Amino acid sequence: MADGIPLDPIRKSLRRNHYYYHSVRHSRLSVDDEPSSLDEMPLMMSDEAFENDENDYQTLPRARVNHRRRGLGWFLLGGWKVLWSSCCDCLVRMCRRKKELKARTVWLGHPEKCEEKFPKNSIHNQKYNIFTFVPGVLYQQFKFFLNLYFLVVACSQFVPSLKIGYLYTYWAPLGFVLAVTMVREAVDEVRRHRRDKEMNSQLYTKLTLRGKIQVKSSDIQVGDLIIVEKNQRIPADMIFMRTSEKNGACFIRTDQLDGETDWKLKVAVGCTQRLPAVGDLFSINAFVYAQKPQLDIHSFEGNFTREDADPQVHESLSIENTLWASTVVASGTVIGVVIYTGKETRSVLNTSHAKNKVGLLDLELNRLTKALFFAQLVLSIVMEAVHSFVGLWLRNLFRFVVLFSYIIPISLRVNLDMGKAAYGWMIMKDENIPGTVVRTSTIPEELGRLVYLLTDKTGTLTQNEMIFKRLHLGTVSYGTDTMDEIQSHIIQSYAQVSLSRAQKKKYCECYVQRMSVISCQGSSSGGSATASQKSQTPGPKVRKSVSSRIHEAVKAIALCHNVTPVYEACSETEAAEAEQDFSDDNRTYQASSPDEVALVQWTESVGLTLVNRDLGSLQLKTPAGQILSFNILQIFPFTSESKRMGIIVREESTGDITFYMKGADVAMASIVQYNDWLEEECGNMAREGLRTLVVAKKSLSEEQYQDFESRYNQAKLSIHDRTLKVAAVVESLERELELLCLTGVEDQLQTDVRPTLELLRNAGIKIWMLTGDKLETATCIAKSSHLVSRNQDIHVFRPVTNRGEAHLELNAFRRKHDCALVISGDSLEVCLRYYEHEFVELACQCPAVVCCRCSPTQKAQIVMLLQQHTANRTCAIGDGGNDVSMIQAADCGIGIEGKEGKQASLAADFSITQFKHIGRLLMVHGRNSYKRSAALGQFVMHRGMIISAMQAVFSSIFYFASVPLYQGFLMVGYATIYTMFPVFSLVLDEDVKPEMALLYPELYKDLTKGRSLSFKTFLIWVLVSVYQGGILMYGALVLFESEFVHVVAISFTSLILTELLMVALTVRTWHWLMVLAEFLSLGCYLASLAFLNEYFGIGRVSFGAFLDLNFITTWPFLWKVSSITLVSCLPLYIIKYLKRKFSPSSYSKLAS
Repeated sequence: MADGIPLDPIRKSLRRNHYYYHSVRHSRLSVDDEPSSLDEMPLMMSDEAFENDENDYQTLPRARVNHRRRGLGWFLLGGWKVLWSSCCDCLVRMCRRKKELKARTVWLGHPEKCEEKFPKNSIHNQKYNIFTFVPGVLYQQFKFFLNLYFLVVACSQFVPSLKIGYLYTYWAPLGFVLAVTMVREAVDEVRRHRRDKEMNSQLYTKLTLRGKIQVKSSDIQVGDLIIVEKNQRIPADMIFMRTSEKNGACFIRTDQLDGETDWKLKVAVGCTQRLPAVGDLFSINAFVYAQKPQLDIHSFEGNFTREDADPQVHESLSIENTLWASTVVASGTVIGVVIYTGKETRSVLNTSHAKNKVGLLDLELNRLTKALFFAQLVLSIVMEAVHSFVGLWLRNLFRFVVLFSYIIPISLRVNLDMGKAAYGWMIMKDENIPGTVVRTSTIPEELGRLVYLLTDKTGTLTQNEMIFKRLHLGTVSYGTDTMDEIQSHIIQSYAQVSLSRAQKKKYCECYVQRMSVISCQGSSSGGSATASQKSQTPGPKVRKSVSSRIHEAVKAIALCHNVTPVYEACSETEAAEAEQDFSDDNRTYQASSPDEVALVQWTESVGLTLVNRDLGSLQLKTPAGQILSFNILQIFPFTSESKRMGIIVREESTGDITFYMKGADVAMASIVQYNDWLEEECGNMAREGLRTLVVAKKSLSEEQYQDFESRYNQAKLSIHDRTLKVAAVVESLERELELLCLTGVEDQLQTDVRPTLELLRNAGIKIWMLTGDKLETATCIAKSSHLVSRNQDIHVFRPVTNRGEAHLELNAFRRKHDCALVISGDSLEVCLRYYEHEFVELACQCPAVVCCRCSPTQKAQIVMLLQQHTANRTCAIGDGGNDVSMIQAADCGIGIEGKEGKQASLAADFSITQFKHIGRLLMVHGRNSYKRSAALGQFVMHRGMIISAMQAVFSSIFYFASVPLYQGFLMVGYATIYTMFPVFSLVLDEDVKPEMALLYPELYKDLTKGRSLSFKTFLIWVLVSVYQGGILMYGALVLFESEFVHVVAISFTSLILTELLMVALTVRTWHWLMVLAEFLSLGCYLASLAFLNEYFGIGRVSFGAFLDLNFITTWPFLWKVSSITLVSCLPLYIIKYLKRKFSPSSYSKLAS
């Protein structure tokens, strides 16, 4: 992949804060010990770079970074804007000097003891306040050259010597644009204020010395003890003190924080959980020491101290003791002490402020207006130069500038804004994408310019509903259509177990009786009796039957997990009864992973049901209704490093101790006994898009377990290298495990995800998947959704923790060709810290990129990286609160209303109900919006340039006088009632049918090149305007008869007819409203000729020159107007016909 790209260590991201924590890993590479291998790397890095400490990299010189010399040319070509922005940013930083975040000591229930003042716990999403609204909106409008130009020209009309026409001809359109913008912004601000007020007014229960009181969310302070009920949002970052759950733990939903719908298990502080009553929290003298507020939502360090105990109680606090704001309590009632509020909470720190998005088309039109202004200025100087700069030349020069101001028509903004509103209305009324909402009406044409689509996984591409699909035992495989066979085997096997136990009991009684009878017989008889006993006693077989293997596999799956069954009940009495009878009607499962819930639900469907679980035991119910009890001796939780989890249980009825383990195939392959099918079947399931887990077991004797337990407990008490010692003890147990089965679980994709992704790929859009989920899960979904095609290789970027490892991995990645990239958030952070430019350049060449374990801020950072390094338009789509930052950072944000709430939908520019709707939204509406806006913008500019060309011809013939050709009313009528409806009807035009645009998504590729609106097309319209303006004015001057009034009538009538014909020339697909607009405008003009003839005279009406009504009904008037109009339009029709005939565009070929 681009072997020629030099990977220079240009560290552009060193100014970025180190947002994310790094897990403690042991380096795979010993960089300092292998200087010879580093010298062989193709990366250009000096040896002394590796001699520095990793923390000193920021002080290294930035090699090979060429700084441009900043001279006068740089200043004039945009440097002034950079300097102005820098000054403004400096002033803003001085005015908004942020308070330094510090660690804090929080006393339980005593906010008054806090030494520092902490921010108010209120949500504030408004962009303006009552004082900054008007200045802020005006600044956002006039920071663009187009609007600022209109403002200067309009203000110039207050100077009598510069006045050209009526004030309303300049101020009415400008005022209309500003009024519409202010009303729209005001409505948005009111909506934001209402949403914020609703959130800040939510009531919570606060514990005080006087009892429980109700407080608003915005009144909560650091140190308050807050009670949060089930299904209630946590209002601030808290430490978990107590819960109503017996086991001292509860589940919370974090979908609005990290995008994962898996429930997270949180554990209360042991000291406070053991207190007899809630009120005892005020009887103890305790405090929490919390680290300073940070971005990382996956880590926390703190301590809990109780001073009034003897000795003092100290407990370390970690992420499992925290309750972050914006999460929801899923089980029980919790009590927490508030440690962070308002803008210091994790959710707010990971949320970026909404920015005012400006479409690429608006920026392109802004550049074109600058070019037009330059042309206008040159034309005015030429006019005055020919006049030899005599008299008040400076005043005349400015009058010429105002006179030619129609080159940049103010109606351009009006038409474009109205057009965007029309596109939004069409999108929301499209029956093929029901429920779509346009929340930002200023950027619909951005949907037609996208190059990168960054999508969330959970809830966006997938439904987050896991379904058990496959069970493979090595020699036999079971799918969804053969699950009934497994069920029959389970029923049969547990029936045999019950029968064998009864037979064994009966046999023991008979054996005692027989032994008393034959005790006097010889050794041979005794030997036969023993043989008879062995033949009757069930023993292990050399090769297990399929039924017994299925039984063991299902039993292992039902035991090896961290799932807890929960019984919903209206009262404590009903709950107790439910726990006793284990009713299936009101049971639900809670777990930190939907995969595990799917496995337990599957074992329930085949007959083995998990009915109860606590910290030390669990119970299973057999198909016959018998309860099997197991003691949980040890649990080894899943980690991203080990990629497996294990559990040691003792069956109460038999006393058998079994070690069960399940995990990813890469982690389990070396642990299980030799087999010849595991690797092949894992590959087969992965190609089907299934998430695989390998399940194994190992039977332990009592002596083996006691030896392991003593060594394990001793390792956990170690002070030094505790993690390594614990891992070593567990690994001593993970040897020669018996392979039981391989499971395949499918994460249900959203409807039509695969064809939609294929459609987007064919349209030239590169898709990046950014998810907070695990690497294995993300890779599986990338395959199953066909984000990565079947014949494509996947390069998994190995974990890197320092510059040397990143160096080697980038070189390995660079040698790959046409492969998808999968990288974790931690590795991505390291690469961006040292090799930002090189990494982005390599990643952009991949057909697909998957970033897993991404925090919300990191998602937004990736979006901004693509914007900075590629200058292409980006689109972000998600459905959870963790996607808001990414959606707001992208050029175009799309939110999906899903199971994770409406937070992403409300923050997005466009809201849809299903992922598949994005295909029609981009291919049809995005394409039409861009092409229509490009045509509309250029036609409005053409309308202004043609009348300015006529003005230039008029002034040059009449001694370069700065006198307007047409009066104010005619100019206003020209831009409104005479031509507005036909020109605006271009918003209904379409080059191909929607079905054709969806059938040939390759048409979308042309839009990203910006050929519909470029300097080339702009110059073509300039030439057309100059040609037509010259023909219309010279034709009228040549053909006028006795009075000059005929010149005005002939030229203006020809101008109106020319514009109407040009609209017809531009239209590609006629709509009945277009025809109506053409005839309506023509009728309005003819009526004004009859009733407003005084406005067609020379200069002002007081000059006494009026239009002769008899003249416009004569044949001379008709043939003169017709001939001028024909000469101005016929060549363009001929050129258009020849172009369609000999060089047709791609869409015209399809249309034909």
